[in-house]
Amino acid sequence: METPPSSSGPDLLALLRKYWGYDAFRPMQERIVRSVLAGRDTLALMPTGGGKSITYQLPTLAGEGLCIVVTPLIALMKDQVDRLRARRIPAVAIHSGLSARQIDIALDNCAYGDVRFLYIAPERLATEAFRLRVQRMNVRLLAVDEAHCISQWGYDFRPAYLRIAELRELLPEGVPVLALTASATPAVAEDIMRQLKFETPHLLRSGFARPNLSYSVRHVEDKEGQLLRIVRNVAGSGIVYMRTREGTHQLAERLCAEGIAAAAYHGGLGHAERSARQEEWLAGKVRVMVATNAFGMGIDKPDVRFVVHYAPCDSLESYYQEAGRAGRDGMRSYAVLLVAPDDEQRILRRFDREFPPLEQVRTIYEKVCSYLRIGIGDGADTASLFNIHDFCARERLYPGTVQSALRLLQQNGYMTLTDEQEHPARVMFCVSRDDLYKIRIQRDELDHFIRTLLRLYNGVFTEFRPIDEGELALWSGYTPDRVRELLKRLWQLRLIRYIPSNRSPLIYMNEERLPTADLYIAPETYHRRRELMRERFERMLAYAANEERCRSEVLEEYFGVEHPQPCGVCDLCLARRRAARRHAEHTDTALREHLLRLLDGGEIPLHEAAERLGCAPDALSAAVDALLAGHEAELLPNGKLRRRR
Repeated sequence: METPPSSSGPDLLALLRKYWGYDAFRPMQERIVRSVLAGRDTLALMPTGGGKSITYQLPTLAGEGLCIVVTPLIALMKDQVDRLRARRIPAVAIHSGLSARQIDIALDNCAYGDVRFLYIAPERLATEAFRLRVQRMNVRLLAVDEAHCISQWGYDFRPAYLRIAELRELLPEGVPVLALTASATPAVAEDIMRQLKFETPHLLRSGFARPNLSYSVRHVEDKEGQLLRIVRNVAGSGIVYMRTREGTHQLAERLCAEGIAAAAYHGGLGHAERSARQEEWLAGKVRVMVATNAFGMGIDKPDVRFVVHYAPCDSLESYYQEAGRAGRDGMRSYAVLLVAPDDEQRILRRFDREFPPLEQVRTIYEKVCSYLRIGIGDGADTASLFNIHDFCARERLYPGTVQSALRLLQQNGYMTLTDEQEHPARVMFCVSRDDLYKIRIQRDELDHFIRTLLRLYNGVFTEFRPIDEGELALWSGYTPDRVRELLKRLWQLRLIRYIPSNRSPLIYMNEERLPTADLYIAPETYHRRRELMRERFERMLAYAANEERCRSEVLEEYFGVEHPQPCGVCDLCLARRRAARRHAEHTDTALREHLLRLLDGGEIPLHEAAERLGCAPDALSAAVDALLAGHEAELLPNGKLRRRR
């Protein structure tokens, strides 16, 4: 643990004790905090569970003003806001799960109230409502979580992150940026600082070693059998990562059939169901969560004892982040990668499918626009719900191919696909106010409900407006389920157009739809992404095939750590220790046998025995001690050794 040096300025330890109850900083935390307090743009690389949130929360609380935290993780936003409010620290979150009215209230509180932390999704940075309010906010710090998403050459590039550089231009001069990520190669780290317009490059890197985490690779044909052995031999909760949604359900069912409390989790489940399963796992009612990579980000469960990957990831960055969710409490935990003989060929085939040729990218662009009913010359600056799974099923396309094509289209400025998010219900009336009045007076329940709807939301006669079904329930006196029934009833009566709340990605059209022949994909973008993706695949395969170097050393070296040391606890380090012990035992046994044969010729001084056997004095001493303890030899008063008869 780091302890703060004496220096002028705020008493950081006192703040740490007051709000978090800690007596000392974790490694690197204080250096990052002091860098921010000095007004320096800082990129901090800290492993999962390293306490990143304190590095921007504490310097904000050390002075006046607001911290804007950009993060794509709605679950993390809600969790952090709840924790801050529990400590009586005003905080709000802006994301797509809120109605327009709720967002306006939250932004006004940031501009004119006493809010200290504003968590916001990157897509929201471009909205007019935010850009107008942010110039009235007393911003002290801009924190960027998951900062690797801003790098076009990173493993998880998200174009919305590029808006952060524009945000800096709206903030007063001197507001520092703190960029945070758990994993970035040296090249990606340089790109992050360049994209965020750092005045001078400044990187603080925490160690990537996890001394309590044992990395292992198991080359097996029966993955399910190996998984069962791990689950039965390692006590505590765990996560099993799979590539497909269908696979999570199938494996969870098989674990349950073996008497193991397991559940499936993926982005296709409804919000309520995902939340319920996550809470059951956090509470220990579900022991093993079988999930896609949609699970885990922003979830703070310190006592995860094992993370098993049922197949290799696409990159070591993904693997390190996901495996790092085990053992955040510092106790011994296990990260196991299961590899089947045909996994390498499957990965290479997936690579070919996930990096389509340019002609197929153009075809996918055309099909997506047609699916969204956007004609040539139309669609500029519009956003549409996009169910990628329905689209792929209709067009008989592999989802990985479509996602890769959309990434290329994003990089070239045509369209942007957001992550799956909660979208509020939306309503627009189909009739005029006069016609609505004639219908309302005949239905008392609907009359009361419509009056409540019109009192809460303006503009519903001219455009779709987001509504909060919970807010409608509160003010109308009905239950949320009854509110949804009444909205559907109004829809059936053709009084409104109603889009229920849903979880789906959005596609933003950055410009109008072009004829397919006019679509231009920059060759350097295409070839560079293909080259980087191929390199990541190959590094992941090399990690899985490695049987020589310490697993932790390989990972640390990949992330730019110089001269990493063996961890001593991965499967290869443990195998070397066992081999060394067996060798030592074999050597000791052979030396004792040679010494006994030497003693068959009679008693001998110890120094002469060492010379004749050609061994080190300490090795001879250990062999003599073993013979004496076994009553096979005796040491005479004259200092000579002889064999017992």
